[in-house]
Amino acid sequence: MSRSLSLIAGLAAAALVAVPLTGAIAEKAAPKPSKAAATKTVAPPPAPVKLGLGRQALPEEIHAWDTDVRPDGVGLPPGKGTAKEGDALFQEKCSTCHGEFGEGVGRYPVLSGGVGTLTADRPDKTVGSYWPDATTVYDYISRAMPFGNARSLTADEAYALTAYLLNMSDVIKDPDFELNQGNLAKVKMPNADGFYLDDREVSEKQFWNKNPCMTNCGPAPKVIGRAISVDVTPDEKAGPRVD
Repeated sequence: MSRSLSLIAGLAAAALVAVPLTGAIAEKAAPKPSKAAATKTVAPPPAPVKLGLGRQALPEEIHAWDTDVRPDGVGLPPGKGTAKEGDALFQEKCSTCHGEFGEGVGRYPVLSGGVGTLTADRPDKTVGSYWPDATTVYDYISRAMPFGNARSLTADEAYALTAYLLNMSDVIKDPDFELNQGNLAKVKMPNADGFYLDDREVSEKQFWNKNPCMTNCGPAPKVIGRAISVDVTPDEKAGPRVD
């Protein structure tokens, strides 16, 4: 072997030895996490910095917004009214849309009758046939009626109109019966037991998929008709059967 070849062979051997030694040195030099650091809990993120904008709402302001009435009667304001008083109010403020006896005008909602129709193809969802709680009738009237002039009624007027609707539905028999903050929640509606809690987490569980298809899931649906052309709201009671 010549002298130059011996030198190249010696350098190659030195390089092969240097690689594992360099890796071992680097591994030894890298700091290992201490046992205390491994068991240290992650600190919660810092609280957001207050920007100094706005202010805490005053009790009067919260009261002005908190106007809903719950099914159990919480939120009912002081007041009273009878069906006889509500009759005059209804003719003045409501009959233009709902008719003198709640029969409905044009396509405005019917408010009376319809008891026993909820299983029909086209049920009448009136106060007497459908509404589960008398207190929410008051809530809707006081916050949304009369149409176009919402929140213009006093508490007494809302109690009187509620009493009139309940009287039309034979829920209150006596037109002089005084409906008020203390007894409205005790009124038993005909369909009070016709509702149940949302059970879709159980009843529709078979439809759920953890990995729903988002692309290329199948052929595109074909539109065979549009609501405006098929008139899905027939005028007559003999509408198509709905299963």
